[in-house]
Amino acid sequence: MSYSSPKKMLKQIGSKPAKMKKYNKYNVSKERSTGKSLRKCERCGNTRGIINKYGLSLCRRCFRDIATDIGFKKYD
Repeated sequence: MSYSSPKKMLKQIGSKPAKMKKYNKYNVSKERSTGKSLRKCERCGNTRGIINKYGLSLCRRCFRDIATDIGFKKYD
């Protein structure tokens, strides 16, 4: 089966429970317990450059923006 968009296919097989179950088995993403996608920036949702130390969970860009506000100092 080839469709131009996944929404179109879901609409067509939505009324057929057996086909829907098979579609979900092979095409729906599974729940992750580890990996990069679980660690996201709390502020912007970015998954790259995360700083988890001290329980921050911020990306490096957001950390630079609010570092002085949360008590970090920049040493020269």
